[in-house]
Amino acid sequence: MEKVPMTAGGFAALEAELKDRQQVQRQRIIAAISEARAHGDLSENAEYHAAKESQALNEGRIQELESLIGRADIIDIAKLAGSDTIKFGATVKLIDDDTEEEKNYQIVGEPESDVKSGKVSIGSPIARALIGKKVGDSVQVNTPGGGKSYEVVSVIFR
Repeated sequence: MEKVPMTAGGFAALEAELKDRQQVQRQRIIAAISEARAHGDLSENAEYHAAKESQALNEGRIQELESLIGRADIIDIAKLAGSDTIKFGATVKLIDDDTEEEKNYQIVGEPESDVKSGKVSIGSPIARALIGKKVGDSVQVNTPGGGKSYEVVSVIFR
């Protein structure tokens, strides 16, 4: 079994989602199935089929979450504090060399990545380009949209 690196916060979020899906969503779906069954003929009951599909999706996600939690390799970011080298868990402030736009990214595990909130997967092109760099370094990132160049402004572990 391959371990999945993640931060403590990402692990807690997965556990919270699992608990919600098992204790809240599962009960809601069971109630919806029961209500749909009460409407009669199941072969032509769209509400019943929708509820059963919802149940299948929920159970699939529960299995996925249980697997991720079981394979989690939680990395304590606090132990990395004081380092000026970019590693897993680092929050990095970058300046785009072309537009002078400032960007902030935290390098996290695949299951917790969310680009909109500034969390990039350790396997993403930008994270791979940043690993091992220090403040003041220039970074070239090859993305599907073309090459980008950034300067590392700060590295924080929190």
